[in-house]
Amino acid sequence: MTLTSPPAATPPAAMTPAQRWTLVATVLGSAMAFLDGTVVNVALPALQRDFHAGVAGVGWVVNGYALMLAALILTGGALGDLYGRRRVFGAGVLVFAVASLLCGLARSLPLLVAARLLQGIGGALLIPGSLAMIGAVFPAKSRGRAVGLWSSATSVVTVIGPVLGGVMVDTLSWRLVFLINLPLAAAVLWCLRNVPESSAAPGSSAYREGMPRPSLDLPGLLLVTAGLGGLSAGLLGAGGGGSGGASWPLTLAGAALIAAFIWWESRAPAPMMPLALFHSWAFAGTNLLTFLLYGALGAALFFLPLNLINVQGYTAAQAGASLLPLSLLLAGLSGVFGGLADRHGPRFFLTLGPVLAGMGFWLLGRMGVGGSYVVSLLPAVLVLSLGMALTVAPLTSTVLSSVGEGRSGTASGVNNAVSRAAGLLAVALFTLLMVGRFGTSLQTGLSRSDLPAAAQSQMVAQRSRLAQVQPPAGLSTPQAQQARRAVRLAFADGFRWVCLLSGLMAALAGVVGFFSLGRMGPAQGGSAPGGSVPGSSAPGGLSAPRSDGQVNTPSGQ
Repeated sequence: MTLTSPPAATPPAAMTPAQRWTLVATVLGSAMAFLDGTVVNVALPALQRDFHAGVAGVGWVVNGYALMLAALILTGGALGDLYGRRRVFGAGVLVFAVASLLCGLARSLPLLVAARLLQGIGGALLIPGSLAMIGAVFPAKSRGRAVGLWSSATSVVTVIGPVLGGVMVDTLSWRLVFLINLPLAAAVLWCLRNVPESSAAPGSSAYREGMPRPSLDLPGLLLVTAGLGGLSAGLLGAGGGGSGGASWPLTLAGAALIAAFIWWESRAPAPMMPLALFHSWAFAGTNLLTFLLYGALGAALFFLPLNLINVQGYTAAQAGASLLPLSLLLAGLSGVFGGLADRHGPRFFLTLGPVLAGMGFWLLGRMGVGGSYVVSLLPAVLVLSLGMALTVAPLTSTVLSSVGEGRSGTASGVNNAVSRAAGLLAVALFTLLMVGRFGTSLQTGLSRSDLPAAAQSQMVAQRSRLAQVQPPAGLSTPQAQQARRAVRLAFADGFRWVCLLSGLMAALAGVVGFFSLGRMGPAQGGSAPGGSVPGSSAPGGLSAPRSDGQVNTPSGQ
């Protein structure tokens, strides 16, 4: 018997210059957008202090960016398909860079919020194009390797971003968090000179007979932007953002506009969010799960840095480093759990994962004041991280495989938009709840102190500033200490309620996962047609590496 050796593995083909430039440009561009999305939260206490703002005011720094991303990200993908992905990607990078410069130079909070809105527009043009450009220049046999390199690089940015941002805030200024985007943008634009153009419009090399022509849904775009903006403005205003008696009318108007958006999408000839996708029980269920889980995550992670820096006494760098386990476990375990879900079906993972995340939120709420990181925070972060790692990759795969192959790109874009809208609305709603609970708790705590009634009233009137409420001048040292402790305890009480409600939302997401995926087995809940986009189709930008490494070339329309 003659023994033959197995054929040697074929080494990967060397990248062409166009492929190398495309990979570098997309990694740097995505890094710029992801870095900005991960570092701004640790700068919020510094922003609040420098601008003497309430929490609702700095909430707009987060929500202004999230609003434009949620509303425009589907349109950004369609623009790339229609007018050229490199062209639209480059325009997004340029807009993002200009907005970053304006953010770094802003001398007032309204100017900073306006610049963040512009930055969100740039991000919506930039983010959908990264993986679509890679899919256009790499053939199928080498696309997985390219996407793996892209995913690894962007995962590194996700890990180091909060720590780097914290160091910049501590040692220099929060302004550098935005200004650091300028050299990155310049490098991306320089690389784009050597990237070939691609699109999905008729007449392009990527167009195939029978493919739907890329189109824009301008009425839908305007309705969803105004609706989400109205809801966010109304809720933040009610929480102390300064819109006074207009808060609830704004909220109601926003809700009416969202209803009008849904009505229009059911009748539009080329809707940006095809409602027919929701005829799939699995797609509808996974998007409801996404909305609940990512809303809970967005709210908790918005208030957590305010707690760590203003109440627990962390530096911004320490606050950023405190969440390193979340990034590391997501990067290390998402692919493992994604592969297991491919083989065994997603139901177990999309039930247990959100429930574990809910337990993590509950543990976060028990932090109190003054505990050590290892005892008070690390267990909560580890449980939350494990829950998210169980969830992210199976959720991505299930969203993509719950619709037909030709609509997987649109499904991914809709799910991404849902996750961003969830964070936007949760931050606004929970700000209202947090300010109300904080004010009640502060008033109770001060009533038990030795402070004069006038001083108590003056402090309660500042309740929209949360942990940055300042004791009035003229108090004795013991009175000032009592006042500061009452502020810290009131914030901890409000944060506990935020985390409790976030945990309930996450647990409800697990219930949705259990019932909506009851009929899905491994074949239906595993690899999506054509594969998935690591880090791109994962909701909210969380990296979700996949074992197959494939990429969907549709950009979201």
